[in-house]
Amino acid sequence: MIIRRYHPSDCEEIAELFYQTVHVVNAGDYTKEQLDAWVAGDVDLEEWNQSFLEHFTVVAVEQDRIVGFGDIDNSGYLDRLYVHSDFQNQGIASVICDALEKAVDGKKLVTHASITAKNFLSTEGTKQ
Repeated sequence: MIIRRYHPSDCEEIAELFYQTVHVVNAGDYTKEQLDAWVAGDVDLEEWNQSFLEHFTVVAVEQDRIVGFGDIDNSGYLDRLYVHSDFQNQGIASVICDALEKAVDGKKLVTHASITAKNFLSTEGTKQ
């Protein structure tokens, strides 16, 4: 696995990973209606691309496939952190978090986490 900076050509694959991950990984903590309201499958790719470019954004790649991504802004706000459902519990989120933390060295991290992510983030030391 490699961690690299985001490229605009990654955006569509990331959007698909986001939809799939939320609807599979978070299904144990949310109803179908809640998941559909959270992620309807209609991400504005131009808006997401702009946000990823404005933030420090990294992707985790395994055999030419994006298996995770995360982004953080200059203030230390962790905006998104997702790992594909087929790659859960392999340390990918921790590696992505490490890269994001280094980008804002010394700043306290803050995020608004899903129920599913809170346990992981509390073990990472991120303020929720």
